[in-house]
Amino acid sequence: MFDFLLDASPLTVTVIMFSTMLFMMAIGAPLAWALMVSGMLSAYLMFGTGGLDLLLASAYSTMDNFILISLPLFILMGLILERSGITDDLFEMIYKLMGSIPGGLGVGTVFICAIIAAMAGVSGAATVSLGLIALPAMIKRGYEKKMVMGTIMAGGALGFLIPPSLLMIIYAFLSRDSVGKLFVAGIMPGLLLATIYIAYILIRSWLNPKMGPAIPLQERVCLAEKFKALRHMLLPGALVLTVLGCIIFGVTSPSEASAIGAGGALVIAAMRGRMNLKALMDVLLSTTKLTGMLIWIAIAAVFFSKVYMGLGAGMLVSDFIDASSISPKMVIVLMLICYFVLGMFLDDFAIAFITVPIFVPIVSELGFDTIWFAILFVLSMQTAYLTPPFGYNLFYMRSVTPKDISIYDIYLAAVPFILLQTVGLIIIFLFPEIALWLPNKLFP
Repeated sequence: MFDFLLDASPLTVTVIMFSTMLFMMAIGAPLAWALMVSGMLSAYLMFGTGGLDLLLASAYSTMDNFILISLPLFILMGLILERSGITDDLFEMIYKLMGSIPGGLGVGTVFICAIIAAMAGVSGAATVSLGLIALPAMIKRGYEKKMVMGTIMAGGALGFLIPPSLLMIIYAFLSRDSVGKLFVAGIMPGLLLATIYIAYILIRSWLNPKMGPAIPLQERVCLAEKFKALRHMLLPGALVLTVLGCIIFGVTSPSEASAIGAGGALVIAAMRGRMNLKALMDVLLSTTKLTGMLIWIAIAAVFFSKVYMGLGAGMLVSDFIDASSISPKMVIVLMLICYFVLGMFLDDFAIAFITVPIFVPIVSELGFDTIWFAILFVLSMQTAYLTPPFGYNLFYMRSVTPKDISIYDIYLAAVPFILLQTVGLIIIFLFPEIALWLPNKLFP
């Protein structure tokens, strides 16, 4: 009946698959179903019922992948630490340590966001947590609202880069790159971005002290109290460093390190007296829901990719590049623009599952390091999450702001940090060694 489709060109196949996927998403279907239905339709039209066997093969290969074991365990680690009330303690620590410096609370917020992101592995956790705690506290002490919101949103986006990043785990699963190398590659760019944010906050506060005033003299604490405040960092800091150290130095695999992290987080929460049976059940349920969603998307995306590549449509972009005069670096730029646009409408996991299996082989064929491209991809996701009108961190922030702050105020707050983020992206694009030097040293 559909024999004419056997001779369809790669372009025709591409149009059929992506049109079906976009239609499913437009009518509100979950991403997993959109990918699965479009893949099943194309496989059936081209190969008949035998083509659907690819779905079973995709499910088996996904569930058999050792890397994905780390996903639920890192999610569990982040949720346990979040429930333990650690964000409140960290903000209290930063308030005592840096509150006396103009812009100090803003600088401290960037640090806290990086720490929360490292523990949770996702952007939204830091943005919402600090939005609830730091936003009212900093506004109360005279900080300019847009400065505070921009700092929290940009700091929260560091969760994409700071290991253990869930997005990097997904990328490693799809690209078959080393999780350890990806984690290490994100360290220097993450520090670079944090430094850019901190420099901006300090300079703005120095030029206009009303933007980020120091706390009053009567609220400042002595040196002994400052040292005492550091105790809040000891346990979570030791846990994160232990997990990353195990991965970076090859002591354990990422999956085994994630188990250490989840177990350690549970011990920390119990020691702090913040974890009862009900809270633990809630955390386990949330972990199960989020993991189930990601695994379904992974199975559907692997199936979609197998069908797409199996039909020869994957050569479409390569043939276009070969036939045109576009330089290899311009191809990377076009991919990053594509990521930037998609990031304003889809979440980071969806974009990774759809594009990484298609883009990474092309990047490799062009002679670029796929670890470097991974960092560019992650930076693009960070930028897109801050970009109006549909950047995800904008709406995370909107969910915790007072009613007198409009969505337009949040858009304006994000603009300076979008520019700073773009500067960081350009620097990594022009100087790949910033991302590659450390992994090349540790993983020769």
